[in-house]
Amino acid sequence: MREHADPRPAWPALLLGLLLVLLGAGAVIASTSDDDGPTLRVVGEDAAVNLSARVDENIDAHNSPTLVRNPERPENLAVSSRIDTPFFSCGLHVSFDAGAHWSQTPIPAPKGEEAKCFDPDVAFGADGTLYYSYVTLKGDNNDPNVLWVVTSRDGGRTLSAPVRVSGPLAFQVRLAADPARAGRVHLSWMQSSDVGTLGFDGPGRIMSARSDDGATTWSRPAPVSPPGRPRAVAPAPVVGRDGALYVLYVDLRGDRLDYEGVHRGRGGEPYAGRISLVLARSGDGGARWEESVVDDRLTPIERFLVFLADPPSVAVDADGRVYAAMHDDRLGDPDVWLWTRAPGASRWEAPRRVNDTRRGDATAQYLPALAMAPDGRLDVLYYDRRADRRNVLNEVSLQSSFDHGRTFTPSLLLSGANFDARIGFGAKEGLPDLGSRLALISDDHAALGVWTDTRGGTPATQKQNLFQAIVTVTPPDGLSDAMRWVLRLGGLAVALAGVVLVGFLLRRRTG
Repeated sequence: MREHADPRPAWPALLLGLLLVLLGAGAVIASTSDDDGPTLRVVGEDAAVNLSARVDENIDAHNSPTLVRNPERPENLAVSSRIDTPFFSCGLHVSFDAGAHWSQTPIPAPKGEEAKCFDPDVAFGADGTLYYSYVTLKGDNNDPNVLWVVTSRDGGRTLSAPVRVSGPLAFQVRLAADPARAGRVHLSWMQSSDVGTLGFDGPGRIMSARSDDGATTWSRPAPVSPPGRPRAVAPAPVVGRDGALYVLYVDLRGDRLDYEGVHRGRGGEPYAGRISLVLARSGDGGARWEESVVDDRLTPIERFLVFLADPPSVAVDADGRVYAAMHDDRLGDPDVWLWTRAPGASRWEAPRRVNDTRRGDATAQYLPALAMAPDGRLDVLYYDRRADRRNVLNEVSLQSSFDHGRTFTPSLLLSGANFDARIGFGAKEGLPDLGSRLALISDDHAALGVWTDTRGGTPATQKQNLFQAIVTVTPPDGLSDAMRWVLRLGGLAVALAGVVLVGFLLRRRTG
């Protein structure tokens, strides 16, 4: 007897075929989606860090922030600030709710020293100990007299008695804590041999000292820069995950205009020669150093007081890749540049211009700060005047790289309002100073930036405040072009299999 086709549909097999078609189509659509880039967004509005920003009668000029996070308690943040006017002093601002609220901790005055604190920096150690460095000033010329360090075991609420590290004429002091070894912390500074009214009268060297017992005792200061670089200034230290200490600094070379203060503290055209960006690395805690010239063709963007020289910024990722950033005038106006050196390489890659402004637009982008996220993202924060054709009003921008500095996201504006770059110490002489750095910390999902802001000040008051802004980061989907083709072809194959299965079942049931 002849068998007839079963008129009842084989629903499980038919549904499987339709599911294959849908899955394949979804894979094809995903492989062609344009929504694969990272997303950066500012959270809420920018806000002041220092409490004096809310007091009109207080005209303290807070600038040069360093921002650090407690590795043992991530919601515990600390910011140091240099105060230039009306009196030389230092600030320490701490938060225990990730920056929602801030308080200020008094800095202890060492016995026998004048009550003039200057040039502070801050770092958290691997065990959550907070380290705070500063110098005390002496005499009518306000020369640095002693370099001190204090510590805190409670996140910055209270500070220990000061410990003396070094003697007179220590300038531009910076801290760097070992991220893996508790109790190890490094200090780097520019040591002058003689100082004049507006500059240095003798050669200077970058120096370093180390503590292995939580800043209780310190090693004897050792030179970082060689004698052949007598105008080395503005050190910026960082410690890699392997414990190696990196110090990036500027060699002013023939620039007597700024180093010796030949400009007499007056604004005007910058030094017309070239200066160098130099990296020193020590793998033995600062005893021996190897030197690498990052770039010897840097073009200064302005005149400056050498005591307040702008430092470069340096970062090291988990693989040992080194990043260096600095502003430069090689294209006719100030731009932010990034140099990278691959792990194990001896040469630096050609610099990449970070800011996405039109080349030669006559506006300044300058004073970059770098921060590494644990997932390898590199963030760059900098002052930005692109919105003001007069090149006077500052804003603050952030850009990120997800490919080791080869490309960057479009610039993201962090500051809620622009502010006048002419308000600050030295403004009357044509050399206004917004401080020596901006501050930035980053994790896999966000970045927090802090900068010097003058919107609360006037040329008469010279008041400066510290402002902060939070950026959330959604990384790219991570699909390379090759992976997209694999996903696309695989999706087509799955969809085709589903179509064949459905067609076979329909023919079988109707034939």
